Amino acid sequence: MNGDTHHDDKTNDVAAAASSSPDKDNKDAAAEVKEVVEEEEEEVTTSKRAFFLFFILMVISYVTFPETLQPQGRPTVQHVWYFGWLSAISTGLGVLPLVLVPDLDDYYVGVANAVAAGMMAAASYSLFLEGCTFEEADDITSVSPTVRTVVGAALGLLFILCTKSFLEQHEDLKVGSLGGADLRKVLLIVFVMTLHSFSEGVGIGVSFGGENGSELGVFISASLAVHNVPEGLAVAVVLLPRKVSKLTASLWCIMTSLPQPLMAVPAFLFVHYFIPILPVGLGFAGGAMAWVALFELLMEAYEDTDITTTAVVSSVSLAIMIAITGSIDEGSRTHIV
Repeated sequence: MNGDTHHDDKTNDVAAAASSSPDKDNKDAAAEVKEVVEEEEEEVTTSKRAFFLFFILMVISYVTFPETLQPQGRPTVQHVWYFGWLSAISTGLGVLPLVLVPDLDDYYVGVANAVAAGMMAAASYSLFLEGCTFEEADDITSVSPTVRTVVGAALGLLFILCTKSFLEQHEDLKVGSLGGADLRKVLLIVFVMTLHSFSEGVGIGVSFGGENGSELGVFISASLAVHNVPEGLAVAVVLLPRKVSKLTASLWCIMTSLPQPLMAVPAFLFVHYFIPILPVGLGFAGGAMAWVALFELLMEAYEDTDITTTAVVSSVSLAIMIAITGSIDEGSRTHIV
């Protein structure tokens, strides 16, 4: 495998240096060989805290399960919470494609970045489209949905630039084994995914609270759950190559989407107050995700692979995601009509 070849070459180079150096240099080189071997053989372990959090998630999934999954008549708060919860849990599935590749060398990381970039670009397009074409009988705001969506997108881009500036000014930040450029990239992706989940949670709550809420809310939740998988992949692809276990990475993915059930409930209870700001939230999410997809994930994919692989893989994943989203949207409209 590529990782083994890289390890052997690196060890051989150090060993060669040791054989051609004085005694003191030999000792230093030998120590470096040992350090290289130990570093390469270091196993990624899952902490007990991660297993405990996974258990807690399973308990919540069981305890909060409504009597009937499909709402009968007007949806209840428990239905709204649970569909938001399922949407959040689906983000953890983004780790699955990387589970199939036990040793993540740069090329496969690049391919995963290209897949995530294409799918996130499609999700951004879907959010923009949903915001610009937003129609709700209770929306009495005089400002058009398109203007509100554009304003939200501008705020999303501004948020990204401010976040990057803040992280670059705090290079000494360290979380666990992550620090420097690695930590900045991880935090940027996690911040974007977490904040945009607030608008998605509002979208779930408003869809359940609006007209045809029982049907529309279920389909909107399903659509967002599909969007969340590539978003989870985007988070996982920056964590796994940095010595984070697969379970821990999956939990991080889910954590970025927890605002969805938390925001869905108040949006459902106070739907009249949340309706006017929903296009702004959709635009914010779409703008932030588009920036990450194009200027973070796509650029890393190009650096780790090549222009042809990046273009083909991202384009195919973009087309597949748009087709899936379109199919879900068409199904929801047909079912409601």
